[in-house]
Amino acid sequence: MESTTKIALVTGGSRGLGKDAAVRLAECGNDVIITYNSKKEEADAVVETIRQTGRRAAALQLNAGDTRRYDAFIIALQSVLKTFGQERIDYLVNNAGHGITVPATAETTEEQFDELVRVHLKAPLFLTTRMLPLINDGGAIVNISTGLTRFTHPGSGAYASVKAGVETLTKYMAKEFGGRFIRANVVAPGAIATDFNGGRLRNSTQVQEMIKAITALPRFGQADDIGSVVAFLCSDDAKWVSGQRIEVSGGMYL
Repeated sequence: MESTTKIALVTGGSRGLGKDAAVRLAECGNDVIITYNSKKEEADAVVETIRQTGRRAAALQLNAGDTRRYDAFIIALQSVLKTFGQERIDYLVNNAGHGITVPATAETTEEQFDELVRVHLKAPLFLTTRMLPLINDGGAIVNISTGLTRFTHPGSGAYASVKAGVETLTKYMAKEFGGRFIRANVVAPGAIATDFNGGRLRNSTQVQEMIKAITALPRFGQADDIGSVVAFLCSDDAKWVSGQRIEVSGGMYL
């Protein structure tokens, strides 16, 4: 009898939002494959956490911003899928990324901007299109954006602009992949206390108090606030949700 277990691939799943999304997906009954850029030990720890939920898990190295590595990555992914007894995945979560904060948008360098585009926009486009033959009909794509596409914060202009491109791209994915009943949606986190941007929010009481003051629900976010929404979008409960931007910020700047 064919297994009905779904398989999710989460890029950048070794830490932060990606880690929590991967674990939450496993807790919801999915097998999970994560990618990591350089910290194999952290990725292996996430794999072990997932396995403790009773689900299968694996970690693969991938620099999401280097499209030249995609061929080798897909070959490695297919090998892992064979060990799972499957040929395709069901859910793709494009989470891999990093933040660049500068004092003002006008001070952004071309090198910084090009890196943001490679990791945050080029990767979701070209990795997803390369992955399409490996995504089952009826599957789902979740792209991670940011609340900064709706509100502004000094120094985040380049990062937010690239993420705005991700949000537009997601609408086209939803339309163009809909014939295969593949859904595509955006999760846009607010201020989350992870190691993103050097852990600035997590490590600064002053920043935490500022965030609480501008948020309808007066606290700052945690990674598990995001993972549960990603898992929802990768489920049959969200089978009629596509092309949407869901902001998960506790109501910042309302």
